[in-house]
Amino acid sequence: MHTSHSEYGTIKSLWIKPVKYGFIDQQVIDRQWIDLNFIECPIYPKALQEYDSFKANFYFLGSNLKTFGSNDYVKMDSIYCRDASIATDYGMILCNMGKAGRVNEPMSHREAYEAAGIKIFGQIEGPGTLEGGDVAWLDEKTLAVGNTYRTNPEGIRQLKALLEPKGIEVLTVNLPHYKGPSDVFHLMSILSPVDKDLAVIYSPLMPISFRNELIRRGFEFIEVPEDEFDSMGCNVLAISPRNCLMVDGNPSTEEQLKEAGCRVTTYQGDEISYKGGGGPTCLTRPMMREI
Repeated sequence: MHTSHSEYGTIKSLWIKPVKYGFIDQQVIDRQWIDLNFIECPIYPKALQEYDSFKANFYFLGSNLKTFGSNDYVKMDSIYCRDASIATDYGMILCNMGKAGRVNEPMSHREAYEAAGIKIFGQIEGPGTLEGGDVAWLDEKTLAVGNTYRTNPEGIRQLKALLEPKGIEVLTVNLPHYKGPSDVFHLMSILSPVDKDLAVIYSPLMPISFRNELIRRGFEFIEVPEDEFDSMGCNVLAISPRNCLMVDGNPSTEEQLKEAGCRVTTYQGDEISYKGGGGPTCLTRPMMREI
């Protein structure tokens, strides 16, 4: 069975936004990184090298690996292409970004999808905001969505209006203030499902009610330690069930995954992940998976 409603099925088609189309060059980086709240200034040649290694993990997709191109009206954050749209079995939902510097990204996704003949199912309109990093499929009929500084109640209401008539249960997860509006803190900062019954989580920032709901649904947990949260130990992309891609430098989380029977591949992400707060789930927009 092929579906867009999975975070852990075998990826069959995927979109990415290469660094060369997002960062452009060092001059662009130098102008933008502070306003976009990157924690350090990325070094462009190193970012290109890191991204080439990252992209190599998806060459098996062949022609089903698609790229968003360069747009002069979007900024560096556009490499984190999960956030601007949501894949569903009914077509794409275009988001409305909660971060001011990213408001034009959904438009760039619309242009790319329409050029590729991909259906647009809906769009979140202001004052609603919704970002793709705040949504995660728990199964084919259940979508969890974080109520955060990037995704507000009106955006969630619009998402429910699109999906609930299709029989999709949308679970709202109320996340804490944490570091405030300027921080990159999405639902998927604390949750990465890697199989139908296994998820990587960061419990200290997870609501008790949602953690209990995951347990009720049969999930077991890989618990990310505190010293691996900021290095994105919780941001793990399942290429297929228990076949995981994660940022290098999170040894405890990596070892726990292996003990749970997972295959783990790591990539160097100092420039493309750590400095901008976007791990492998953020850098990819999976379209279709096999479950």
